[in-house]
Amino acid sequence: MKSPFSRRPVAILSRWKPQLLLGVLLVLLDFTLHAEMQPLHYEQLAPAPKPRKKIGKMLGADISFLPQLEARGITFSDKGQTKDAIEILKDHGFNYIRLRIFNNPAADSGYSPQKGFCDLAHTQQMAKRIKKAGLKFLLDFHYSDTWADPQKQFKPEAWKDLHGAQLTQAVHDYTRDVLLSLKAQGTSPDMVQVGNEINHGMLWPDGDIHSADSVARLDNLAELLKAGVAAVRETIPKSLIMMHIALGGQNEQSVYWLDNMQKRGVTFDVIGESYYPQWHRTIPDLQRNLTDLAKRYPQDVVVVEYSERKREVNDVAFNIPNNKGLGTFIWEPLNTWEQIFDKQGKANDLLMVYDEVSKKFRIK
Repeated sequence: MKSPFSRRPVAILSRWKPQLLLGVLLVLLDFTLHAEMQPLHYEQLAPAPKPRKKIGKMLGADISFLPQLEARGITFSDKGQTKDAIEILKDHGFNYIRLRIFNNPAADSGYSPQKGFCDLAHTQQMAKRIKKAGLKFLLDFHYSDTWADPQKQFKPEAWKDLHGAQLTQAVHDYTRDVLLSLKAQGTSPDMVQVGNEINHGMLWPDGDIHSADSVARLDNLAELLKAGVAAVRETIPKSLIMMHIALGGQNEQSVYWLDNMQKRGVTFDVIGESYYPQWHRTIPDLQRNLTDLAKRYPQDVVVVEYSERKREVNDVAFNIPNNKGLGTFIWEPLNTWEQIFDKQGKANDLLMVYDEVSKKFRIK
């Protein structure tokens, strides 16, 4: 049987009365104008998953403490020559710098009361130095006034009474505004973390997924993450997006988290893991986990925090199957744990490890 929709449109329209045709056209025009006048909420801009990009190798360092150290009068030197710490790292093969950012660290209960280190202004200044040195830049949103990690994910004071759609909109708008500020000065991040060590969720209690009734909040966490991801896609679409969990050697928990977020529509480009032996098991456990994640998911993988066992961690991170191991970011090497400078800012022998690593894995 021939479908009635196979008739030519002209033949059908020719039988319509002119008044009817005019009415239809007016309705369509009104709909078009109305649609154009309505502001788009970020949820209407659902970002499609991006195809896997060709991503270069990363030998990175989180040096967010640098402005605080410099404010104390510490200078950095290598082989007797005083230089910007960023330039010294570059000399030894580092090609990426990671910075954390807090919403209002100058608050009394914040990360840096009154002084405001790791706020937007300090981040803008550091971003200029990173880009001037010719290095790439990873921005780490904590979505808190102070430290956020698996043991604590405190809401910013300004958001304490926000829940549901208001809270997700706040995540989106804050992320967008920070990124627009960095973009305006020509220092857009090359990669963005939407949350820091968020395997137990973020912005507690709304996005808390580590308590007894945590399953009920998986949807909440996914909505918060999608709000942050949407802001990145809208403002700096060429930048990579990382999801950062602190489960370096814990495969079952890593898979649980990633499966639950991806089936809820959270899109991203890079899986970031923290690895500290006292919490995240052994080097073989790290290798098994990262190998499985690389085979199981389309995203690339990076160890975005570590300090000890420098050679072993880098050997694992750069030898993941299918060239999906991007590399590593050492956490605060200027002054914390197994630091690569002494208390006076002089480079020590541990810095030489990175000459070996950068040469071995051909870091550019």
